[in-house]
Amino acid sequence: MDREALADFLVRRRAQLKPSDVGLSTGARRRTAGLRREEVAQLAAMSTDYYARLEQQRGPQPSVQMLASLARALRLTPDERDYLHRVSGHSAPDRTIFTDYVHPGMLRVLDRLQDTPAFVVSVLDEVLIQNEPARALLGDASGFEGLERSGIYRWFTAAEQERGRYPEPDHEHRSHVLVASLRAAYGALGEQSRAGDIVRELLTRSSEFAALWDVHEVQRRFDDHKVLIHPEIGAIEVDCQALFTEDESQALVVLTAAPGSDAASKLELLRVLGTQRV
Repeated sequence: MDREALADFLVRRRAQLKPSDVGLSTGARRRTAGLRREEVAQLAAMSTDYYARLEQQRGPQPSVQMLASLARALRLTPDERDYLHRVSGHSAPDRTIFTDYVHPGMLRVLDRLQDTPAFVVSVLDEVLIQNEPARALLGDASGFEGLERSGIYRWFTAAEQERGRYPEPDHEHRSHVLVASLRAAYGALGEQSRAGDIVRELLTRSSEFAALWDVHEVQRRFDDHKVLIHPEIGAIEVDCQALFTEDESQALVVLTAAPGSDAASKLELLRVLGTQRV
């Protein structure tokens, strides 16, 4: 781990970013040329003290997961992301396999979507980053670890929690969609991948999944229209649009409602209240 190189890189990259680059308000009184330390820490979901110690060359070696969060927070290009890993004492991630890295261009689009739920997901339905309206509508996905990061995995192993967000008549259809999507990811990533790990685990834990897996449906898609159930506001009808990366490994999903509709009013209520209880 090259502490000096890491610290210098973090300081200089932070200074190059403006609050508007990452969807933050500039504020009336601002003396910092770029982002503040606490802003980077907030974007990376880490403590300000931990981040400050990295810049002061006295922090512990950051984990690969922590570096992925920093790369997203600082909007690093793939080359910059690789450099960050190397000076931190890790090998650069293999660009030919599935990764948690979110391209800066995708993040810039997400930063400008503050009035409607939006999030970036992987081919395994892992939420890589989400805005506040998405957290308010769907819950905060940042706390999941391991296989539970995958919404496909949770659909079949934590049914009471996951399926409560969809009307019961839609459950069968969504099960088919998720399994077909996982089959597509499995084919692209291979047996010795996270997709393979999820498949092997679900085959032992869910008879429903095993039956659907045997059907061999292969398709990755997002429903154009769906009904989501918020635990306190109730059913909300939303339209779903997805913007894919060039390699289709990730998608930016945006949920909207028709202007003037009851659903639009409910989304506005969620936006105002955020993640507070109604």
